[in-house]
Amino acid sequence: MPIHRLIAHEGRGRTKNSLNKLQDDARTAVIIAGRVFVPAEDVQTFVEEARATSYPLAAANPGNVTISFCVEDAATGTVTVLEQWASQEALDRHVATPEVTALLTKWGPRIRNEVRRFQADETDPRA
Repeated sequence: MPIHRLIAHEGRGRTKNSLNKLQDDARTAVIIAGRVFVPAEDVQTFVEEARATSYPLAAANPGNVTISFCVEDAATGTVTVLEQWASQEALDRHVATPEVTALLTKWGPRIRNEVRRFQADETDPRA
């Protein structure tokens, strides 16, 4: 029987293995996913600024797993946002940087934000 069949979830971050012993093999990841709608004439500028600001800061944050801003439809100003953070604290550190705060202050009034935050219990993908 594969190992993932032997594990039953027992609350956040704790599981019971086949011997009914608790183990801490799950992590809670924070996923940011959705779309941002920018005026079509500004979509390229927004994505360039978001990438130039967020990518280097996220790379320097050890809690960042991935971050992506992608033009989904330039004609409608639709941008797909996908981020994964190891913890809420890592995401909070990122958002609190002066650079990200300035980006959100500049663009916030000009965009419609349909990005959502999700929490996911992440287990070993090999299981």
